[in-house]
Amino acid sequence: MPTRRAVTGRSREPRARFAEELRLLRTAHGHSLRQLGDRLGWDWSLFGKMEKGETVGGPEVVQALDVHYGTPGLLLALWELAVSDKTQFKERYRRYMALEADAVSLWHFAVSVLPGLLQTPAYAREVLSAGGLKGEALDQQVEARMGRRELLAGEDAPQFRTILSEAVLRTTLRDPQGWGQQLEYLLELGERDDVTLQVAPFSAGLHGLTNADVMFLRLPDGRTVAYAENGYRGELIEDSVTVERLQRAYDSVRDLALSSAESRRFILRILEEVRASP
Repeated sequence: MPTRRAVTGRSREPRARFAEELRLLRTAHGHSLRQLGDRLGWDWSLFGKMEKGETVGGPEVVQALDVHYGTPGLLLALWELAVSDKTQFKERYRRYMALEADAVSLWHFAVSVLPGLLQTPAYAREVLSAGGLKGEALDQQVEARMGRRELLAGEDAPQFRTILSEAVLRTTLRDPQGWGQQLEYLLELGERDDVTLQVAPFSAGLHGLTNADVMFLRLPDGRTVAYAENGYRGELIEDSVTVERLQRAYDSVRDLALSSAESRRFILRILEEVRASP
């Protein structure tokens, strides 16, 4: 299995970091700008402008570069940081996303909203719209979020576990068809060997993670960091004592959650309810 490519340790400014990674990948593969343009079907001058930081391009060209270089999700994650540098992302979240792209395993707990890595386009659009995005900015962020799902694709994908509060599955989209497609996608993911999906039902009662989504990242150097988020703010947590305390709370929730098989049946029942409703 190839080593996951680190995204930290060079330029800290997101736009410059993105341009730097593009240059490094191209030169490492021995391509000229013209050769790259010929291979991918874009004007070579676009790649030159992207490497100079004059433009960041669109998500479709960045995704094509990820496929070409064999870096699933890496460039799209950096692109999202670059285009969002002056908008909704704060420094700690930008750092979190960079660490996420480098993680060797991830485990997550969701209070009321599905994590971006598990969202369908319809779900992502409604969530991002509720956050105030619209127009072209909304379209770009939906495409970027869909691109980030590539993190869980391919032979080099990290192991991923998520525990979904029942509230996540009871908070539907306005569009029943879109909601049904989201539930189908969860069932599809739950069949993969590298994805573990569990549901924490309401009957599990109160626990230590009732008021925040938490994502844990195991990094290549063996460290574990956490990102805790509620509806108003998020916090990257790197202090080992605090991370360990959160992990103990997570383990308690995992013990209360349904098994993977039971969780699948639970989601399937909700999907059947959606299909049966007028």
